[in-house]
Amino acid sequence: MEHIPVLDTDRLILRGPAESDFEPLAEFFADPERSIGFGGPIPRDQAWRWFAGLIGHWHLRGYGFWTVTDRHRGDALGICGIWFPEGWPEPELGWVMFKSAEGKGIAFEAAKAVRRHAYEVMGFTTMTSNIVPGNTRSIALAERLGAVHERTYQNINMGTELLFRHPAPEAA
Repeated sequence: MEHIPVLDTDRLILRGPAESDFEPLAEFFADPERSIGFGGPIPRDQAWRWFAGLIGHWHLRGYGFWTVTDRHRGDALGICGIWFPEGWPEPELGWVMFKSAEGKGIAFEAAKAVRRHAYEVMGFTTMTSNIVPGNTRSIALAERLGAVHERTYQNINMGTELLFRHPAPEAA
């Protein structure tokens, strides 16, 4: 996992996933209310496969989800990154905050850092976020990041999703 860059913000360090990050992710996927936007709830063994796929995504695509950690304590607060599995319309900027990190602006700070890295370092010229209808918190975050609803489409795994387009690099 040495090839995964570390991203720093004022409060956060975004680093590559580690085995110790699985437990909070499994808890997230076990929560039916919170995990619905990521295909949950799912049992622990399937959460492990999802987690392993997240790590494999880095190897296959050269990018993926970072683990979002508190700069001072080091505890995992969530995941945020770029996801482009087979069947997705294009690369997506996505985020999940664990329950203890919700409502603190952490997802906003992490998503801005990932988007900046995607534009300035990786050369992306556009970013989207795919959000299931009714996920008002993620919709609000996408809009706070300057993304606008572009279209509704049928995601091969999630069904109906709203595709939000982020501002171009020069506007972000």
